[in-house]
Amino acid sequence: MLTFLFIALAILLFIGLPVAFSIACASIISIVFFSNLPLAITVQKMFGALDSFPLLAIPLFILSGTLMASGGISKRLVNLASAFIGHISGGYAAVTIVSCMLFGAISGSSAATVAAIGGILIPVMISKNYGKRFSASTGAASGELGSIIPPSIPMILYGSVTGTSVGAMFIAGVVPGILLTIILVVFVIIVSKRKGLIGDCKKSNWIEKLVAIKDSILAVLMPVIILGGIYSGTFTPTEAAAVAVAYALIVGIFIYRELKIKHLLSLFADAALTTATIMIIIAAAGLFSWFLTINMVPQKLASAIVSFTDSPIVYLLIVNLLLLVVGMFFEASAAILVLAPILFPIALKFGIEPIHFGMVMVANLALGMITPPVGVNLFISCKIANISLEEITIGMIPYLVLTITFVLIITYIPGLSLWLPSVGR
Repeated sequence: MLTFLFIALAILLFIGLPVAFSIACASIISIVFFSNLPLAITVQKMFGALDSFPLLAIPLFILSGTLMASGGISKRLVNLASAFIGHISGGYAAVTIVSCMLFGAISGSSAATVAAIGGILIPVMISKNYGKRFSASTGAASGELGSIIPPSIPMILYGSVTGTSVGAMFIAGVVPGILLTIILVVFVIIVSKRKGLIGDCKKSNWIEKLVAIKDSILAVLMPVIILGGIYSGTFTPTEAAAVAVAYALIVGIFIYRELKIKHLLSLFADAALTTATIMIIIAAAGLFSWFLTINMVPQKLASAIVSFTDSPIVYLLIVNLLLLVVGMFFEASAAILVLAPILFPIALKFGIEPIHFGMVMVANLALGMITPPVGVNLFISCKIANISLEEITIGMIPYLVLTITFVLIITYIPGLSLWLPSVGR
């Protein structure tokens, strides 16, 4: 049965059927052939997978990110980063990374971060002779921060599937997100010095820095309000997402005045389309996970792994290798929804903290956003820079090495993920 399920899934993916439909069809075919259950139960389980209050945060965070991107936020965040680090070697590359970190704290989406910030800075880097390959690969790698820096859609999905606190996951992502930002910035500075790329902007004086802070303070305050509200217990992550939408509307329309009411309908439609894509994957993955559960696949896999090793270190290494491969072919949301229900109970048997394991999964699948053949960030950056997938893949090699190193650090130093959530306990 299990072999048939995964062969069917592999065939459907190979012939080009979208991931969500491949998962759903493979599950339905397996139910028809290997159970006596009525086919109507597939609809019930798919709908049941969507019937979760925490999932309401996803469309709201997507909408808030869309509104902020169209309301002049990304431009102001770029100006803020430029004022402080634009003068260093490889200034625009460093600005790209820091701007992605700041925008990731608004959008919650890796792909949206690349599109919003990369759309501004990749063409600028190319015009400043950074080279298309380096510019595009820097933009794609920086977009990872959109999944790791809170609020993060993958964290919401992990929390929803495993019952882990989404608020705690958000807090746990702060230190790893800052760490990855520092790693990437140090790398581009070293590379830029070797290439002889001098600072792109004149060094800003404190008055200019204060002006940049004043201009962008409302954008920077948004993640502070979201995380502060969650951490203090003022509101839940879902309520925080609603606050973010209201905040984005007020700032974009009445303060920055770059968000026009006549454009709202199209922005809502874009957010709805993105949400629908994710929700279809959630529904299909819910059916897939349920079918595996009733056939006791997680329990059997747990027994097999426990009989193979009793070391949590070895188990985490197995998980990292599995997620590295899966991330190459699965979109992050689908991978979390399919694998978390299987891997999470085994992690608990090994005594691994749920929050720590969640960060390991999120970090691994953020890596999947920049690995071919289906790394979404790669395709967005290729389109912006007008280069081929083969060319950007060569440029991604050092970023892949750095990100894999980062994943291993997060995996084997759990305190990086657990320290901040433990402070408020």
